[in-house]
Amino acid sequence: MFHPLPTFIAGRYLRSKRKNRFASFISVASVLGIALGVAVLVIVLSVMNGFEVEVTRHILGMTSHASILEAGGRNLGPWRDVAAEVKRDPRVSGAAPFIRASGMLNHRGHNRGVVIYGIPPAAEHEVSDLPKHLEGATLAALSADPPTILLGQALAHDLDAKAGDSVTLVVPRWDPEQGLGLPVYQRVTVAGIFHSGMYEYDSTFAMLHIDAAAKLFEFGDTVTGLRVNFSDPPAAPRYIQDIINRLGPPFVALNWTQYHRNFFYALKSQKRMMFVILSLIVAVAAFNIVASMIMVVKEKGRDIAILRTIGLAPRAVLAIFLSQGVLIGLGGVALGVLLGMIGTSRANAFVHGAEQVFGVQFIKPDVYYIDYLPVDLRLGDVVAVGFAAFVICVAATLYPAWRASRIAPAEALRYE
Repeated sequence: MFHPLPTFIAGRYLRSKRKNRFASFISVASVLGIALGVAVLVIVLSVMNGFEVEVTRHILGMTSHASILEAGGRNLGPWRDVAAEVKRDPRVSGAAPFIRASGMLNHRGHNRGVVIYGIPPAAEHEVSDLPKHLEGATLAALSADPPTILLGQALAHDLDAKAGDSVTLVVPRWDPEQGLGLPVYQRVTVAGIFHSGMYEYDSTFAMLHIDAAAKLFEFGDTVTGLRVNFSDPPAAPRYIQDIINRLGPPFVALNWTQYHRNFFYALKSQKRMMFVILSLIVAVAAFNIVASMIMVVKEKGRDIAILRTIGLAPRAVLAIFLSQGVLIGLGGVALGVLLGMIGTSRANAFVHGAEQVFGVQFIKPDVYYIDYLPVDLRLGDVVAVGFAAFVICVAATLYPAWRASRIAPAEALRYE
């Protein structure tokens, strides 16, 4: 349909000066509207991709790719045998036991509820990036006797504690004689501070040596479970299920996609909804295309009649105005993609600049898990946005182009 002649005429119509300046303004507004919609879509989707990537990276940096537990919430007894079996799998890059419990920390009148992890310092690097997140300390400082503890940065700030301070750890312990839980107090020394960048972890996590945790919580030779890392994290759900099938009952597993299932589901749902909502910007610009094209058809009615008189087929007239819509769409999409890529590359600097100017923190770590604006520009998203915008633009030209092809030459020239 898009032969050289219709495309050439369409280009001439776009470049020609119009009697109706309002129509020219509408045409320019159409291109700018499409460009704005495409740019906003590219930037927003890139930011949402960035959030997903960064949050996933931080989660995998502080938690393992998967965990093996015993069904029913029981402690894992034969964890050494399980670990040996798991490590025989060539897809496994590391495995380490852990103890998880709850407690409360007290220091200088400040009390905070915490999630306590008992970890083996020598094997922790196999299943997390905790050693990389420590500030001025190493995991070697974590000892069982005397017991020492690692605190998240936000937790240490809330407790007004620093490395070397002595804090009180309060944990519940069941007393069978009295039939109730009684608090047990344990003085521990802060061995170091870690900063993972995830507020949820930095404000609630505290790490003990696994032997100290086993003694404090009376785990004996059992653990909560076994953490497992794989060479291919995205494939962890499938890999860990293979291992569980091989181990058999009573073992069950959790993988990293389940740790924050609701968060990742909400993030993907929001991305889809933002795509639909922001596409309305392009749709509004498409209405401008309809108005502009109708004005062009009315203004060029005499030209169309002459072309029809000398033998131009209705299909060719249709192609002229469809080509014009295609050119407008391509121009708007190309400009929008360019603006979107520039905006994506400068988004973080813009947000930090706006925070300094207005004195407001837009990216709050306690809400968004991170304290900066991440972006991840993906070719697939750019293509999807550009294609959707282009289709909308072409669809917007169908009615005006159809009207142009239906112009009767004799009727159009009668009053000329």
